[in-house]
Amino acid sequence: MPFFVFWHVFSKFVRLYVNESEMTVNVVRVTSKRQLRKFIGFNLELYKDNPYSVPALFFDEMNTLDPKRNAAFEFCEAEYYLAYKADKLVGRVAAIINTSSNTRWNVKAVRFGWLDFIDDLDVSKALLETVSAWGRQRGMTTIQGPLGFSDLDREGMLVEGFDQLATQATSYNYPYYPIHLQKLGYSKVSGWIEKRLTVPDEVPPRHVRLSEMIKERYHLHSEHYPTTRKLVKKRGIDIFNLVNESYRDLVGYSALSDRQIKQYSELYMPLVDHRMVCLVADENDRLVGLGVSMPSVSEALQKARGRLMPFGWWYLFKALFVKHPDTLDLLLVAVASDYRNKGVNSIMMAELVKNYIEMGFKWAETTLELEDNVKVQAMWTEYKPKIHKRHTLFSKNLQ
Repeated sequence: MPFFVFWHVFSKFVRLYVNESEMTVNVVRVTSKRQLRKFIGFNLELYKDNPYSVPALFFDEMNTLDPKRNAAFEFCEAEYYLAYKADKLVGRVAAIINTSSNTRWNVKAVRFGWLDFIDDLDVSKALLETVSAWGRQRGMTTIQGPLGFSDLDREGMLVEGFDQLATQATSYNYPYYPIHLQKLGYSKVSGWIEKRLTVPDEVPPRHVRLSEMIKERYHLHSEHYPTTRKLVKKRGIDIFNLVNESYRDLVGYSALSDRQIKQYSELYMPLVDHRMVCLVADENDRLVGLGVSMPSVSEALQKARGRLMPFGWWYLFKALFVKHPDTLDLLLVAVASDYRNKGVNSIMMAELVKNYIEMGFKWAETTLELEDNVKVQAMWTEYKPKIHKRHTLFSKNLQ
């Protein structure tokens, strides 16, 4: 064979091989701290120039994903994966099985969470097929997500409101994410909405009247603490126990374990301003209602770029305790089962809105509410509610 013919055939083979290698998506399991840092960092890199995405704190993600530090691993197992194409990191995903939730809801579901990918269907397909295969090996029959280990992790995929700033408790994703899921055969299971509320110039008179009437009728009282430390010391555990009781019948809710409750109470409650928490107790000092809120730290987290050092801590401290923004996040609302539909919410709103006005807030974000949770949504009618974001939980049969 003449040399030029040989060279032509050989070079053609090389080009085909290189092109095929560049097309291949390679998914690898995270097995080291270095890979875990890449796993967390991929989201920061993918959204570094996006004005609406709010990054989670890097150290907080490390703690959440570490089986030795996250109490949810008492009843969860998980693996994390990175996707590469042409030796470039192009995606990530977590595969999670929450045994407690599966038992409670009588399902065999593997969860996908921390899902991020470039706009390449081969990448999203490879990541989700990896989670599916991992779930099948463990007897799972469905795949659901995005979900975390518990309901206090970020969950749901943004499907509406791509031009709205995310909150610290909710995730942001590019518009092509749900398009990929639909192309891959995933369908909607349920959804959440987020509302933007207007803080009025005065507490709505109806809430004031109802608050006093409900307190007298059911012998209830609101609790006040001079410092957040004293609030946490007395009620930190009670708050999350009430959350478990109040949320237990919401579709897919994963009850917090005693260790999780202790962990969340010690780590996160001290960051809350006591003026932005309202606790309602009965005549026996039993906690029957709560509302927990905090100043929005979305812009502070963006400035911090996921890091506390060197200046990230100051941006957060400033937003929480020095000069807060004009927007607040409504994080938790819970009422004991035997006090539902009795107007306890009016007590909380009357007190909280009074404090919001005094503190100078103009707007409030509801964070995630289930679309069909009309009772919670009815709380906001006095505050000019506007739905501006929607999130979806996707699912697919693995059988």
